[in-house]
Formats: sequence, C-alpha cells, structure tokens
Amino acid sequence: MPAERLSMRKIREVLRLRSLGITVRKIAEALHVGPSTVGEYLQRAEKAGLSWPLPEKDEELERLLFAPRENQAAAKPVPDWNVVRSELKRKGVTRFLLWQEYKDQHPDGYQYL
Repeated sequence: MPAERLSMRKIREVLRLRSLGITVRKIAEALHVGPSTVGEYLQRAEKAGLSWPLPEKDEELERLLFAPRENQAAAKPVPDWNVVRSELKRKGVTRFLLWQEYKDQHPDGYQYL
C-alpha cells in the first residue's frame, strides 16, 4: 500500500529548506518525516524542473509534482486467468511454460526484473 502524501505545506517546506542548502537529514528531523520521504519529494521536484520560488497555487505545484505517468495502466496486457487455470490442469503444463507463451505473445508483458 503506498504511503500517504505529505501536506502541501510540508512539501513546500521541504523544498524551501533545501533551497537554503540544508541537508536531507536535517530537513527530515525538522519536519518529523523520514529522510527517504524528503529525498522522494526532492527527486520529484528535480524531475519537474522546480526551483525556489515555487508556484503560488497549491494546485499548480501538485500538478507539477504528481503528474500522471504516461501509459501507466495501458502498457501491459493482463493474462486471461481462466485460460491459465484450465491449462494448468493439463498434464505437463507448468506456470513457467504458460509464462513463456505469454511473453512470446506480449514481449512487454508482466515479468520480474
């Protein structure tokens, strides 16, 4: 389950403190959040090309930091689980064999990295 977002006030404070040259660890201590959380928001800001001063409206800042990923859900086809279940009942059919067939049909399909 994804972690809950910080409030926009705290996100603005993370970015303000970083613009003053304060370390990630000190920012995390000051705002009572983990250093990895601070690092995540700093990465998002860098990726969005944000620097101090920030946009005045919270909606604009949120749109820049949390832009939806392109082709997030539509990129990978989901296997037909009913077919998988019925095929696994056949002798000699394994999950690995079914996965290989799936990858032959959908090279960009689901897999472990």
